[in-house]
Amino acid sequence: MSASPPARGARPTRPVGTVTRGTTNTNRLRRMDRWIAHTLGRTLRAADRPPVAVDLGYGAAPWTAVELSARLRAVRPDARVVGIEIEPDRVAAALPYAAPPLLSFRRGGFEVPLDGGSAQLIRAANVLRQYEEREVAVVWERLCGRLAPDGLLVEGTCDEIGRRHVWVALGPEGPRTVTFAARLAGLERPSDLAERLPKALIHHNVPGRPVHRFLADFDRAWAAAAPYGAFGARQRWIAACGSLAGSWPLVDARGRWRQGEATVEWAALAP
Repeated sequence: MSASPPARGARPTRPVGTVTRGTTNTNRLRRMDRWIAHTLGRTLRAADRPPVAVDLGYGAAPWTAVELSARLRAVRPDARVVGIEIEPDRVAAALPYAAPPLLSFRRGGFEVPLDGGSAQLIRAANVLRQYEEREVAVVWERLCGRLAPDGLLVEGTCDEIGRRHVWVALGPEGPRTVTFAARLAGLERPSDLAERLPKALIHHNVPGRPVHRFLADFDRAWAAAAPYGAFGARQRWIAACGSLAGSWPLVDARGRWRQGEATVEWAALAP
C-alpha cells in the first residue's frame, strides 16, 4: 500500500502504510526516549491538558509503547501514550498490556487515528527504513500534519538492542535536527553509526555529500581526542564533540554529550 496522501478532503478508509517486519526488543529505544524526555519535557509539563504521545509502528510486541509510557509519566504523570500498528494481530496481542487512559492500543498507520485530536509526540522508530527514500518526504508531511503546534515527530533507526541510533526530529514545519547516539563502550569510531542513518540520509552517505563530510570530520575529531580515552570513552566523546562544534552547528552541549549523543542542525546534513 502506498504512503501517498489521499485527495484533499478525503478520509482514508483503511490504515495508510504497509506492514513492516515488526522486530522489537525491550529497552531498544531507551536512548531515543531519554532524549525525548529531555527535549520535550518542558512542553509536556506546560501542557494544559494530558499530552498525547504516539508510538507508531511499535511492532510484533508492545514493549516500546509500554516503556515510552513509563518514561513520559516520569516527566508528566498524566501523559497518554497510544500505540498504533497497522497489523490487527499485533494490536490484539498488545491489548492485555493496555492501561487506559494512560496507555492504549489501536489499529492505524500514517493517518495517525486519534479521534480528531493531535499529538504532542509521534515516535516512529525503525519504520521508514523499510520504505523507499522517495516516500519519506510524503510520510513526514503527513505525520507533521498530525502534530500539535508545539509537537515533535521523532523518526529514526537503531540496531536490534539499541546500542546505536540515529534519528531526525521534526516540528510541524518540518525537519529540525539529527541526533547520533551510541553506547560508547565498544564504539570504534563515530562513523560506525552510518549504518543506522534514517532512510532520508542513508543513501547520501557518499563522498561529497554533507552527511559523509560530517561523519568524516567526526572521525577525525574522535581520532584527535584519543588521549582522552585514558579517562574513558565518555570523555573522549565529549572532547570530540567539543572539537566538532567548532565547524558544525551542534545544538546540544556537554550535558547531552555525556549521554553519548551529538545533535546537529538538519540543514547542515540535508541532502
